[in-house]
Amino acid sequence: MTDSSLPAPLEAILLVGGRGTRLRPLTLVTPKPLLPTAGVPFLAHQLARARAFGVRRIVFATAYRAAMFADAFGDGSAFDLEIEYVTEDTPLGTGGAIRNAARALTCPPDAPVLVLNGDILSGHDIRAQIDLHLSGDAAVTLHLTEVEDASRFGCVPIDEDGRVLAFLEKTPNPVTNRINAGCYVFRRSVIDSIPPDQVVSVERETFPTLIESGDRVLGFADSTYWLDVGTPAAFIQGSSDLVRGALASPALPGSPGDSLLLPGAIVSPEAKLTGGTVVGTGATIGAGALIRGSVIADGATIAPGVIITSSVIGAHATIAAGNVLRDAIIGDNANIGPNNELTSGARIWPGITLPEAAIRFSSDA
Repeated sequence: MTDSSLPAPLEAILLVGGRGTRLRPLTLVTPKPLLPTAGVPFLAHQLARARAFGVRRIVFATAYRAAMFADAFGDGSAFDLEIEYVTEDTPLGTGGAIRNAARALTCPPDAPVLVLNGDILSGHDIRAQIDLHLSGDAAVTLHLTEVEDASRFGCVPIDEDGRVLAFLEKTPNPVTNRINAGCYVFRRSVIDSIPPDQVVSVERETFPTLIESGDRVLGFADSTYWLDVGTPAAFIQGSSDLVRGALASPALPGSPGDSLLLPGAIVSPEAKLTGGTVVGTGATIGAGALIRGSVIADGATIAPGVIITSSVIGAHATIAAGNVLRDAIIGDNANIGPNNELTSGARIWPGITLPEAAIRFSSDA
């Protein structure tokens, strides 16, 4: 499918209204879709990929800290996109948010509208999904992927022709490991049929109703890279995968590799950075530090000899000598005194000062 066969301009809705509570304290100040990920705000990767697949105009469906999105992306010209912003005064659910954002669409009733979730990394072919939607004359076409444990997601069985048979939201005994991957192509008129100004779930209401009424709901199933970055471990994995090139991104500010250093980062030649680690602008890494698969935000200071694995160090946080961090989240401006061990999902809130050897999992302080 070429750009010339796509509607002009192809429009999308980007759902970015969530509060990101599972990622606290990172999201106390910054919305999840704006968290630094492989050197840029998370959404920069989605915007760049959407543009590469023919999207020209995107409506942001915002709620939590809505003004920050316009501050970050403006009119979209940096991505060769046109961006509009629509804000929910009260939470409306996924369907309500889509319907609310549709006020800013300009396309006709029969046009396809791409709907993206602001916390998904995906390597699937968006253009092929749109092509299937158009050739199948579908009301909605869902991107589907396979996971080991489908009970945490919307389970979506399809027939041999790709038609969706049911939409089973988070069932404890899934009938298939094929799940809703959070990227949809709607016919514009279907969005307009969602009741306005009401709380509506597309997963629990819109999709099941369409299926029961006999509308064509198709599944675009594939097995490419896919990740929901809603948890700290997944967020760190997503950033590391982008840095290493496990998922290609036009927005990556550098070449894929074991690490990514942003301009102004100061890293000792005796430090070792591996596993897709990113070091932010103005951050300092001391000699002998070992950092693997982690996100070191702008202005952070890591003392010599510190060991950090699969962790996030917030902006302008300080990690003193003798620290071992594994699977930890350190908030902005926190100060971790010497000889602490922070592991197994430890979270330190912004601005907290932790005294020397305050938390240990071994006795050799």
